[in-house]
Amino acid sequence: MADLTACTGKGRMLNAYRGLWSDRAAVAPEFWYYYPAKLLGVDMIRFQREVPFHLALKTTFEKFGCEGWGIAFPSIPNDKATGRSREQWVSEDRLEVCHTVKTPHGELVSRSLFDRHEPCWEIERPIKDLHRDLPAFEDAHLPDPSGVDVRKMVRAWEEVGESYLLEGWLGVPFFDFYACAREGGLEAAIVDFVENPDLLVGLQERYIAHMVAKTGLLCQKTPFESFVIGCSWSCNSLIGPVMWRRWDKPLIAAVVREVHRHNRLLHVHFHGRCMETVADFAEIGIDCVCPFERPPGGDVDGLEGLMSVERLLRGRTAMNGNVHTVQTLIRGLPADVRREVDEILEAFRGNPRVIVGTGDQVGRETPEENLRAMIDQAKKGLG
Repeated sequence: MADLTACTGKGRMLNAYRGLWSDRAAVAPEFWYYYPAKLLGVDMIRFQREVPFHLALKTTFEKFGCEGWGIAFPSIPNDKATGRSREQWVSEDRLEVCHTVKTPHGELVSRSLFDRHEPCWEIERPIKDLHRDLPAFEDAHLPDPSGVDVRKMVRAWEEVGESYLLEGWLGVPFFDFYACAREGGLEAAIVDFVENPDLLVGLQERYIAHMVAKTGLLCQKTPFESFVIGCSWSCNSLIGPVMWRRWDKPLIAAVVREVHRHNRLLHVHFHGRCMETVADFAEIGIDCVCPFERPPGGDVDGLEGLMSVERLLRGRTAMNGNVHTVQTLIRGLPADVRREVDEILEAFRGNPRVIVGTGDQVGRETPEENLRAMIDQAKKGLG
């Protein structure tokens, strides 16, 4: 089955998600922060705080003549939380932003550090004491989704048009939802999940209900064809398949059901090692997963690994990714890039659910000739 009338940047991506043939495989380097900022000639502070993300991606994808995906964010007002921010330059290249949120259950304080050369990161997280701060965190981060404001994201969808696939942002898996707010990060959160599962299971249930309700409203109120769930630490490399299945798989499965109930699509970003849960992706019915990284960061190794992925996905889920962003795109030669592209296409020969992508974000130091080799070889296809 084919839909050759939809062979635009967006159309090729959606065809792959839906299992429809296009005129060729989509090729979608993950241009996120580094390359668009480099192309626009702005530092990372200005890029993250001033540049419309969807338009920066549009400029980049169109420059390289390839497909791609990006995200647009909804806004949900919260009558249980009020916030204020304080900014201070700590050096010529670094801006610290302190956030204070007041809720009926107390205040939460966090700090972010913006750098001219790197994307911002957290230097203080709001949940310091699980028992004390969890009610306030819930007040701040689980507002009633019925008041969701979709005007900005719909305008972004209209401005992107058929250039690439702009997806509606839903959020992150449950582990990341909690862990990214926990002082001490990944390690502290893992201890909490082991020692306080009874306390966190209630939050998990309420988070799933919130995400499903939000998903349904976004499907009703926007024209987005596809939505995305992101990933920070929720992957086999960091929390392992057992913890992922216990805390994150139920959320993703519930969102898949809601998205499909509205005849929309779901894309899940899943860093690092993935082979132990590839069959789960197909079982849940996720429409697309990325980025299926190669070793050492991932565990999808060469043609044999890709053929295993293709078999485990069972024609139900599209694979996006697998060109190594460091060893191949940054350090390799165009011939190395073309070889990896050919391995991807060979493994999925006869299967339209494939997008030639990168193993996560393209670094700013990536030679343009390697990006061109990746895109040109994917467009050329197998002989």
